[in-house]
Parts: sequence; structure tokens; C-alpha cells
Amino acid sequence: MKAIVTGASGFIGSHLSRRLLEGGWEVVGVDCFTSFYPRWMKARNVAPLLRNRRFRLVEKDLNDLALGRLLRGAGAVFHLAAQAGVRTSWGRSFETYIRHNIAATQRLLEAAKGRDGPKIIYASSSSVYGLTPDMPMTETSPVRPLSPYGVTKLAAEQLCVLYFRNFGLPTVSLRFFTVYGPGQRPDMAFHKFFKSVREGKEITVYGDGRQTRDFTYVGDIVEACLSALERGKAGEVYNIGGGHRERLDRLFPLFESVTGRPLRIRLVARQKGDVPDTHAAIEKAGRDLGYRPRTSLREGLAAEWDDIQSLYGRRRRPIPESAQP
Repeated sequence: MKAIVTGASGFIGSHLSRRLLEGGWEVVGVDCFTSFYPRWMKARNVAPLLRNRRFRLVEKDLNDLALGRLLRGAGAVFHLAAQAGVRTSWGRSFETYIRHNIAATQRLLEAAKGRDGPKIIYASSSSVYGLTPDMPMTETSPVRPLSPYGVTKLAAEQLCVLYFRNFGLPTVSLRFFTVYGPGQRPDMAFHKFFKSVREGKEITVYGDGRQTRDFTYVGDIVEACLSALERGKAGEVYNIGGGHRERLDRLFPLFESVTGRPLRIRLVARQKGDVPDTHAAIEKAGRDLGYRPRTSLREGLAAEWDDIQSLYGRRRRPIPESAQP
């Protein structure tokens, strides 16, 4: 069994690759190591994978890769590679989002069409909903992205549906809701909160703290990806959330409990592209995929806090040389 994981050195991709290896898969990870966050963090993510003989890392941009050769013999493609970040997707940066989120996805789909498989699991985002009036958000809710990032994730998701309808390519799109846990990207809120607490600094909160989010533990996301491969209906879209909606300022006592340290909060203006609320309706994923979030917020935060202390307490190591196709 051969699986392709794009974005394999990233937050979710490295967790998923590890889980696939545990399940006996041969895994080819693809990552171009964009400069969105420090390379040494991605090197840390991928280092354990490189010690497994059934894992191979291809360090290259999907837009430049010989995809036909890469896909040969693959039974599954987990397409997690993307240019992340809502707040950084404005202005001239948008060209990068078009390249990595839309063009790379189209090129991957084009290379996969007409083959016997593979099934493609696409990592979409709750950002596609934006200012939808529905709460909780269902897969049939109006999609009104509030950021250029959300626009590119929706465009790629729609490409997946188009390639299924026109070419029969089995694609399944998963809309992830605010993923957290060990290895979380440094631009994300919980990572920044924990890092500030560790360093004895103020926590910066954008907005008044009353915004709500549906937080989803990375381990639950990984299990959803595997279930989508096994049970996901081709051409369908599924919400993958944590099963609970939390107001941010009401989590601060939990952060203090997990870290054992007091928090100092600094409120600043809300950033363009930030939505006020997210909440996933996950009944469809439960029915079709058997999806049930398993990890409580306290358990997940404790795991991330432990990882943050380890992350900033160890010397940074360079990434080993990657294999090329």
C-alpha cells in the first residue's frame, strides 16, 4: 500500500504520515518547505519519519514535480499541502496562495484523472464558510469566505468536485475546524499563547475575546482522514470539528490550569479576515465516516503544552537530506 501525503512535513501532514506508517503503509511525503514558518520546526516534525524505511521525502513544489511518476502505484493521496494563514493572504501575497492552493491542486487532480485510483482526500478549511448565517455550519450552508485564503481553499475544493463529476476521479474534501495539538504551526493562537506563557510574556488576543471557535485535536483530524479514505463518498464534502464551540476568553482559566502559570492578556484590534464564530455540524461525518472526536480540550491542550516546552527547550537540528523522485 502506497500513500502520498502532500505537506508531509507540516503540522497535520507529519501526524498523518506517522499514523499511516503505523498502519503498514509505504508513505511518500511531498513538501517544498515554504518560508511561512521556520524550517527547523518542519525538520523536527519529519525527523522521526525519516528513520522509517517505508517513508520517503520528496522536497519539491507540486507545481514543478513530475506528478505522473509520483502517483504511479499509489492507492491514496492525502492532499494537505497549502499556503496557510488567513491574515497574510492579502495584497501581493495572494499570488503565492493561488500557486500553492489552487494551481497545485488543479495540477495534482489533472495528473490523477484517468487512472485506476488513487482516492484523493483534500484538506479544506472552515474558512470557506466565512460569514455564513448558519450556526452550526452544515455542509449545505452558504459559503461566504472572509479572506483571500478562504477563497483559495474553496476554489480548490470545488476543483475536486469538478474532477469527480467530469472524470470520475474519487475525491473527498474535509473541512477542518481550528486544528490544535502537538506540532501546531507557530502562527496559530494556541501555539502563540503557550509560547508567551512559557516566556512570561503577555498573550495577545485579536478582538474582544468573545469570538468562538470549534477546536479540533490533530489526532481526531488524522482519524477522520483515514476514515474518509475507507468510507468517504466520492465527490462529497464533510465537516471535521471538535464537537464543541468555545468562547476564547472562557478558555483562559483552562490555560492557567494546564500550564500552572497566570496569564496576562492584551487585547488588540480584530484582524481583517478573522471570522467572529465557527461551529461545525458533524452529523454527516458521523453518519458516513463514523467520525467521533475523542480528545477533550483539556487533554489536547495538555499535550500541546508539553510539546511547546520540548520544542523551545531543545537545540534546533538541520533536516537530513531528502530523497528526490
